[in-house]
Amino acid sequence: MARLAQTAGLTDVQREILSTVRDFVDKEIIPVATELEHRDEYPQDIVDGLKELGLFGLMIPEEYGGLGESLLTYALCVEEIARGWMSVSGIINTHFIVAYMLKQHGTREQKDHFLPRMALGEVRGAFSMSEPALGSDVSAISSKAVRDGDEYVLNGQKMWLTNGGSSTLVAVLVRSDEGHPEGTAPHKSMTTFLVEKEPGFGEVRPGLTIPGKIDKMGYKGVDTTELIMDGLRIPADRVLGGTTGRGFYQMMDGVEVGRVNVAARGCGVAQRAFELGVSYAQQRHTFGKPIAQHQAIQFKLAEMATKVEAAHAMMVNAARKKDSGERNDLEAGMAKYLASEYCKEVVEDAFRIHGGYGFSKEYEIERLYREAPMLLIGEGTAEIQKMIIGRRLLEEYRLQG
Repeated sequence: MARLAQTAGLTDVQREILSTVRDFVDKEIIPVATELEHRDEYPQDIVDGLKELGLFGLMIPEEYGGLGESLLTYALCVEEIARGWMSVSGIINTHFIVAYMLKQHGTREQKDHFLPRMALGEVRGAFSMSEPALGSDVSAISSKAVRDGDEYVLNGQKMWLTNGGSSTLVAVLVRSDEGHPEGTAPHKSMTTFLVEKEPGFGEVRPGLTIPGKIDKMGYKGVDTTELIMDGLRIPADRVLGGTTGRGFYQMMDGVEVGRVNVAARGCGVAQRAFELGVSYAQQRHTFGKPIAQHQAIQFKLAEMATKVEAAHAMMVNAARKKDSGERNDLEAGMAKYLASEYCKEVVEDAFRIHGGYGFSKEYEIERLYREAPMLLIGEGTAEIQKMIIGRRLLEEYRLQG
């Protein structure tokens, strides 16, 4: 039987990369993922293995020591990694959003300084938009930067920072009113700062504190934190792109990459849930035969496989659209929305197929059942995706006259 979610038109290099990643996932991630997740333990050995494979430099241009691969290649690798353990894909996702933002918007000095070390995994990236009272309303950001000579002084509290403890470079979005008169639209008075720090928790540089890990229902292993700035001084040359007021657009460009990533994660988790469900259905017997021979279970498997295929196709389309240089917020929003919703449904169906055993921590599906909900809110909720999709559709289908 052909494996689900195959991708047509890949190069030999892309197929080789994916084969290598798939082998790594099968041998190094799946056998230990559930145990590490239950302990909420950072997967250092897995991360070191990803460094050796060169995955931290996958999308970074060759001139900076990376592999110079496309968003599609990256998304397909993320799909494979999330199939093994979604938390590992989260570790590299924020890294690549920051690397992408630097590649697209950074000054020459910023690219030369950060990208070669990011390609090696020596500098690990994280990005920060959200705040405790913010939710989906990015325009309500209250963290602020004030110019003081050749520096900016940053104050405020950020929230839901993936890789907050393990990262050494954080792209932080704050309000900066310098050069933007009162009444300027909020999104035109935001700036992204490149904040270097030490890994760990507590005060990681003067004026910057990472309090500790947030205890989560799922998505464990990867550290999710707050970030508190209290008189944090940042040199002016660490404004991304060198000019204030462009932060919102830079972050939204990065988030489009992030939404493709979340779609890929949804595809990977759904694939694993299908694998677990179809395998268990052939082993578990009721009424004298494997439950896979009961029509009700076959219907579930058919629906699950169709959802895996559909989500994968939309994710691939969104990645290819971004790689072509075209605007892809519509496609990325659709892919993220569909893949995360289908992931939740496929995981739940696999959980139901397992019956009472699905509720046991001895079975892998229990972990997936707690991980899937994060995809419904990460990189924008389903409701935000619908708003984006609806507005873009009205742009495309606007009545004339």
